[in-house]
Amino acid sequence: MDIVSALRAFLRVAETGSFSAAANDLGLTQPAVSRQVSALEEHLSMRLLHRTTNALALTAEGEHMIPMALKVVEAVDALNEASCGETGLVAGRVRLTVPAPLGLYLSDRLAALLARHPGLSVEMLFREEPSELVGEGIDLEVRLGPVSEGGLICRRIGWTTAFLVAAPDYLNRRPAPKIPDDVGKHECICYSRAGDGRQWTFSDGSGDVFVRIAPRLVANSAVAVHRAVLAGNGLAILSHILACPDIEAGRLVNVMPAFPPARLPISVVYPSRRNVPLRVRTVLDFLVQVVREDPLMASAS
Repeated sequence: MDIVSALRAFLRVAETGSFSAAANDLGLTQPAVSRQVSALEEHLSMRLLHRTTNALALTAEGEHMIPMALKVVEAVDALNEASCGETGLVAGRVRLTVPAPLGLYLSDRLAALLARHPGLSVEMLFREEPSELVGEGIDLEVRLGPVSEGGLICRRIGWTTAFLVAAPDYLNRRPAPKIPDDVGKHECICYSRAGDGRQWTFSDGSGDVFVRIAPRLVANSAVAVHRAVLAGNGLAILSHILACPDIEAGRLVNVMPAFPPARLPISVVYPSRRNVPLRVRTVLDFLVQVVREDPLMASAS
């Protein structure tokens, strides 16, 4: 038995919750993946997965095995990449989670990275809330705002820039707010991250101004909020990535520019500083570069 391949198969099955999906990702047949996992269970003398006709779930032993399996696979990947160091070969898949606006920004720029490294692939997941990095096999995650979890490596790469915006049609019906206290009198569309969608924070140039609001529409997707504000449903705070093209085209208006939304740090988090594979370091360097190329994300000022 090739134990590394079996561990890869087990991790992918655990991640996808399906032998068929894992087989598709690994380029194998479903029976081949099933045989690999069964052989691994026999080798370890423990059941890793509960299998029924309609469901698949990790056993307690399977849950315990995931971080150890990840360490083995990552160590083998690191050895393989080290052996290719002189040729600079970057190969393998990197799983990356990003908030939707930044994911759209990266999507426009990933082609150049992939063209430079034909053996590299990137699986980009749009996600607004923190992930379980080790349990889900996430290599890198971009987060907005403070990072509180211990045990993660956190690298700040930039700052958000956002605008309070509304569609001209909405502003024809309601006068635009002039100061933060006016905002609470408006229809508000909230992008809720990690459950917080009832307070907006603005800057007056010397500090933060907090505004409590009672939104009538809350979404955990910035893209959904973008669509709703374009339709004239109220005020919203949008990333410059989404807002700037519409402001320039006149589809949205930058409201209350003297009190812009407070900026948040953009950070990349990952599980460990040790044995970071070349493929992951390459994507991390790419993230740093493309964020710093945008002047609205490059600095805190």
